[in-house]
Amino acid sequence: MTDIETARKLLESKDCSVVLCKECKTIEKFSRGIAPLMEIIDSGEDVSGFSAADKIVGKAAAMLFSYMNIKEVYGEVMSRLGYEYLCSKNIPATYTTLTENIINRKGDGICPMEKTVTDIIDERFAVEALRQKIFELKSNIGE
Repeated sequence: MTDIETARKLLESKDCSVVLCKECKTIEKFSRGIAPLMEIIDSGEDVSGFSAADKIVGKAAAMLFSYMNIKEVYGEVMSRLGYEYLCSKNIPATYTTLTENIINRKGDGICPMEKTVTDIIDERFAVEALRQKIFELKSNIGE
């Protein structure tokens, strides 16, 4: 079984939100949105060459996967912009459902992470912009 097949099987059989796999090593994350990807980035763990299976892959997640040097991505749901970004970086991408946009958790608009990276091309800038957006959203919770 290939790494991407293993990651996809684990994603489907467990209640993970994202699974990374390389040879015999797997990383399973359970939190929602891009939080698990930011957690991996912030940990400094080298996941270069891993394959990734994720519940939802929009452009924000696609840019983070590219930043982490993930070699292949599967998304249960993938946005057109996420797919196009991965393809532009020569990262093989597959999906079950291709959608025009990733919708926010309320279901009434575009995901704020997607809005944040819409016009960003370089994933290094995307990481910082997404950190700032997460900070802003957390700051607004108490208001």
